[in-house]
Amino acid sequence: MSNKLMRPIQLKGHERPITQVKYNREGDLIFSTAKDHHICVWYSANGERLGTYHGHRGTVWSVEVDNTTTYILTASADLSGKLWSAETGECIQTWNFESPVKRVELSPDNKKLFFLTDNVMGQMGKIQIFNIDLSKGGNQETEPVLSIVNQGDASTKVTIATWSYDGKYILAGHADGSISKYDSQTGEELAHSTPFKNQVTDLQTSSDKTYFVASSKDQTAKLFDVESWKQLKEYSSGSPVNAALITPVKDFIILGGGQDARDVTTTSGSEGGFDAKIFHKIFEDEIGRIKGHFGPLNCLSIHPDGTSYVSGGEDGFIRLHHLPKSYFEFQYEVEKTAEALQHQSANAENVEASA
Repeated sequence: MSNKLMRPIQLKGHERPITQVKYNREGDLIFSTAKDHHICVWYSANGERLGTYHGHRGTVWSVEVDNTTTYILTASADLSGKLWSAETGECIQTWNFESPVKRVELSPDNKKLFFLTDNVMGQMGKIQIFNIDLSKGGNQETEPVLSIVNQGDASTKVTIATWSYDGKYILAGHADGSISKYDSQTGEELAHSTPFKNQVTDLQTSSDKTYFVASSKDQTAKLFDVESWKQLKEYSSGSPVNAALITPVKDFIILGGGQDARDVTTTSGSEGGFDAKIFHKIFEDEIGRIKGHFGPLNCLSIHPDGTSYVSGGEDGFIRLHHLPKSYFEFQYEVEKTAEALQHQSANAENVEASA
């Protein structure tokens, strides 16, 4: 697969490394956060910046968008989470915590959210779950209904988390390379395994949230089934992986990462592993690379329809890629054969039916 026909749009609105990029539900907007204390919103069609949200006093680690793009939520190192009007940029509620907030995410039905707080400053790391009613605007509950507390030290803290289908579970990755599945109603740990040799850096689900991909600094990403907790596939990158996603439409996995920024001196993009790498989800082969960033890729997000994706880098740039025709047409010979046989069988059935 070649990326020669794909001309990415470079988005420059942040002065520091990018920490998260996220499409809204319709895919027409992209939200981005960075270490420069603010949040940007962009048109996904052409990369035009629509606006900036100001109010945090520290690194903004995470952003979430509700299902109607009426509100956004953010998580920051300034010990707070915030609720904003997506349209006006007004901050309408703040939750205060005792340690930096690394992640925020709404449940699929938008009736709950969690904030992930860090295991630092003498505080235990926690996944704190809140009820939320967005019809009330800024009048939200300030106390969590459930806290899932990391019982170990900083070496086992939760580094990333996400909701499963129906908000039934919270899936979490840990600093020691382990992953966990928690009951979102009781906080009980239902499954735990250690498939990685180093920190889990990202965890993103499929469109139906029944399986997920997790990435690690041990240079791999792996695919897991939510219910059975079985490992399904493994993808070897050759450099630390900071982000991984599952593409809709095509059976692909996209990985991003690279050599840590502190280890980079005069390393070129190819040597540092700063390319986004596309793997076949089923066959586990690397089938393409997309160059562009001048430092590690920190985060990835894909359009809900699978037509474009964005990457955020340590270099402070966001790159928006509208995927070319060759991406959607790519198939292995075995896939082409299976498709041809399927059409042949369907045609034969139609002939029999008409007879």
